[in-house]
Amino acid sequence: MKRFAWANAQSVPQAAASAASVAAAMALPLDVMARTEFSVVKAGGVDLLDLLKERMLEPSQIVSLAQIPGLDAVVELPAGALRLGATATLASLADHQLLRQRYPALAESLQNAASPQIRNVATLGGNLLQRPRCWYFRARELRCLRKGGGHCFALAGENRYHAIFENGVCAIVHPSTAATALVALGATVELANADGGVRRMPLEEFFVGPDVDVQGENDLKAHEILTAVDLPAPAPGTRMAHCKQSERDAFDWPLAEVTVVLQMAAGQQCRHASVVLGAAAPVPHRAKAAEAVLAGRHIDAESAGRAGRAALEGATPLHQNAYKLPLFEVLVRRAILQAVGT
Repeated sequence: MKRFAWANAQSVPQAAASAASVAAAMALPLDVMARTEFSVVKAGGVDLLDLLKERMLEPSQIVSLAQIPGLDAVVELPAGALRLGATATLASLADHQLLRQRYPALAESLQNAASPQIRNVATLGGNLLQRPRCWYFRARELRCLRKGGGHCFALAGENRYHAIFENGVCAIVHPSTAATALVALGATVELANADGGVRRMPLEEFFVGPDVDVQGENDLKAHEILTAVDLPAPAPGTRMAHCKQSERDAFDWPLAEVTVVLQMAAGQQCRHASVVLGAAAPVPHRAKAAEAVLAGRHIDAESAGRAGRAALEGATPLHQNAYKLPLFEVLVRRAILQAVGT
C-alpha cells in the first residue's frame, strides 16, 4: 500500500473540495496514477481499503467524513418522508424503528447485506458508490474496459456471476444491495459540491450504465459528495418485499435479488407496481414488463407467475449465467406474493 496523508474534513464543502473522481483515477495507467497527486474521501472505508490493499487506487491523501456533524443523521421530513444521512451505517439503518415500520423491504435488504462486522462500519453512501466486484475489474494486472482498457474480459470469460441484462458492452452487476430497494422505493439522492451548491436527482437516474459511461457507475462529479438519500412517504396501501438468493446464507454476494413495491386498492387490486432486480445488470434493473403485468390487476399466484416470466423480457444471458433466468422468475413471483401476504 502506498503511503498517503490523512485529513479530517469539518464540513461538507471542505470534503467536497478534496474529492477527486475515483473512477477517473482508476482509469489511469498504474504508473501514471502513482505519479498523480489526488485526494479521495472516506466514509466507512470498506471498499476503499480493498482498493488500497490491492494497489488499484493510490491517492496522495484520504479525507475522512467521520467528523462532519449530522452527516449520519436519520431525519423525519414533512408528510412522512425520511432522510437518510450518507454516513449512517447499514446496521444503524437496518435497526431504525421508522425505517423498519415504513420501508420493511429496505430494512430487510440492509439486514442481510454482508456480515455484522461490515454492517457496523459500512455506510449507506459508501454502499451506493462502491466499485464493481467483477474479478477482472478487481485484478490489478488486467486493464479491462472499465479501467481504461479496450476489452471486457467477462463477456467471453468466467461470467457466472455477471449481468443478464444490458451486458453488451460491460457485464458487471451493480454491487449495492441497498440500491435495489431504494430504486424500487423511488428514492432521491442529494449531492453537494465544494461551493455549497446542492443538486438532487432520482437515484434511478443517478446510476449510469456502460452505454453512458463505461468507466463509471454513477453521475457523481469531481469535487462533489453524496450527502443524503431521501425516501418518499409510502402511499396508502403500499406493500413491499425484498427477496435475495446467494450461494451461502451468510456474508455472500447475491446471485439474484428482487425488491417489489405495490400500491394496493381493495380486493387485492394493484394500482401501481415497482419491480427492481439486483445482481442482474450494471445498474439496478427495473422490470417494466413485470410492472405492466401487475398494474391494474388482481394479485394472486397466477398474476405473480406471469409477472415473474415477464421480468425476464430482454434478458441476454452469457454462456455461464443462464441459471439466473429461472432464479429471477422465482424470486419475482415470491416477492410479489410475500408483499401481499399470500
